[in-house]
Amino acid sequence: MSTAGHGISLKSSHYDELLERGLTVEWAEALTENFLDRGGRPSAVLERVRADAQIILHGVSMSIGGLDPFDPAYFRALKELRRRIDAAFISDHLCFGSVGGHQGHDLWPLPMNEDSLTHLVARVREAQDRLGERLVIENVSAYVTYRESDMSEPAFLSALLEEADAGMLLDVNNVYVSSRNLGFDPIAYIDALPRDRVRYIHLAGHADHGTHLVDNHGSPVCDEVWALYAHAIARLGSTPTIVEWDSNLPSLDGLLAESEEARRREARALEARAA
Repeated sequence: MSTAGHGISLKSSHYDELLERGLTVEWAEALTENFLDRGGRPSAVLERVRADAQIILHGVSMSIGGLDPFDPAYFRALKELRRRIDAAFISDHLCFGSVGGHQGHDLWPLPMNEDSLTHLVARVREAQDRLGERLVIENVSAYVTYRESDMSEPAFLSALLEEADAGMLLDVNNVYVSSRNLGFDPIAYIDALPRDRVRYIHLAGHADHGTHLVDNHGSPVCDEVWALYAHAIARLGSTPTIVEWDSNLPSLDGLLAESEEARRREARALEARAA
């Protein structure tokens, strides 16, 4: 399996083109819930894309930090999908998304303290046991903090990844959004992460509402996030990078062009690192 390269997230509006022409990048990220127990066109897209690129299954409903028991049927279907398409990684978010058996269809952040850490380590280990492989966990964007939090997010993540023996999906845009909303240094955040745990990177756009930023994946990557990405690459080295775009979607060629821009910026960051 390649440990470098660039790619995009798969979107249904691009399916026809993907089926016709495939992909010219090394990685493709598929939203897990759109492909579980699905045949027909979604399945055909995955089969077509996997001929050109390594596939990542990226979920939004595992609710790793939740209190509800995991759904065995979800894990069985996920494990079978992963086997069928030979997915390189399975990732989900450091959050909770369900309460009392009801899915909120959102990524709610957690308090960062020892109680949460103990709970999460057990949950991640259980998820990994069910999957038979390591999970890759993404940092989410945040808009509030908890009074109960007494650890920084990088310290919390580092402890979780080590104790649960999991990987990390570093969402650079989420780091920037949270840093603006909560007032921390995004450079220090990235510098505090365990380099050997980062499996791949997300890049995306956000909306600036003046008093706060919203992670909406609806615009090009901004200059500040590009600069933070260059810093991450200088620290981590070449790392698989996915460009996400969920609203105001560009054409497939437009999305691929932004992935190529990430490739160029990674190359410049690596050159500067070597100088």
